[in-house]
Amino acid sequence: MIVPVLEIGGSHLMAAAVRMDGPVPKVVRQRRWPVEPDTTADAFIATMLNAAAWLEVPGGVDWGVAIPGPFDYDAGVGRFEGVGKFEALNGFDVRAAFTAGLPEPPGQVVFLNDADSFGVGECAAGAGRGFRRVIGLTLGTGVGSAFVVDGVPLSEGPGVPPEGEAHFVLWGGAELEETMSRRAIRRAYRERTGQDLDVHEIAALARSAPGVAAEVLERAFRALGEAMAPYARDFDAEAMILGGSIAGSFDLIEAPLRKGLDRDLVLRQALDPEHAPLIGAAVHASAR
Repeated sequence: MIVPVLEIGGSHLMAAAVRMDGPVPKVVRQRRWPVEPDTTADAFIATMLNAAAWLEVPGGVDWGVAIPGPFDYDAGVGRFEGVGKFEALNGFDVRAAFTAGLPEPPGQVVFLNDADSFGVGECAAGAGRGFRRVIGLTLGTGVGSAFVVDGVPLSEGPGVPPEGEAHFVLWGGAELEETMSRRAIRRAYRERTGQDLDVHEIAALARSAPGVAAEVLERAFRALGEAMAPYARDFDAEAMILGGSIAGSFDLIEAPLRKGLDRDLVLRQALDPEHAPLIGAAVHASAR
């Protein structure tokens, strides 16, 4: 069985066909389109429909769509107000417009948060495979999160932050992203040195010699562990899987993160971060 999926990021739309009938789900075809954060609703839907036409999906087939919040995933309606992206979709019925534009009526069009899609995908075919209770974190411009039990993402329950989103988690009296995010790490390094470097440059310095770069990253990653520790405990997490651009520095993350967590659980870098959201959207759509 093939499930068609779309994955929307801050500046792109990815279309893919995901094969579901093998040992693990697998992306067998994919293509990327640019999407501007200030795009109009009509242009956004046109890109979705161009992607759908490329996939050549017959009528009656269920679709999976991974899209960042704020979004009403059950209704298929954007809630992008005051977030600096996709403002034209605020209050816009994406599901209805997409469905109406397809040449043949689809089955269900199922939406899922992009971080949840990442977590579900890594559990189905990546580093989270074989674990029942997994926390997935995407580290980049912010901290995205997925709390997955038996392949299903949760938005409430013991150990799950409000709406299942780690950016609501507090550390040191402020939101976690004020300490653990691309902008926070860059700011901390700039305040210490006067130099404006990106995270990958700071990481390169941290690998080469002890000093400010290593201290800045140590603090950020340990703060991540300390902030997530009570959630990992109450969620009874077996594994934590890290994706996002900053996860490329996993060699620098693991030790301070483990110190902060102060808990015996498996820490892994995502196995297939590019395909995980696509696979997760397909798994979620096929389970509905």
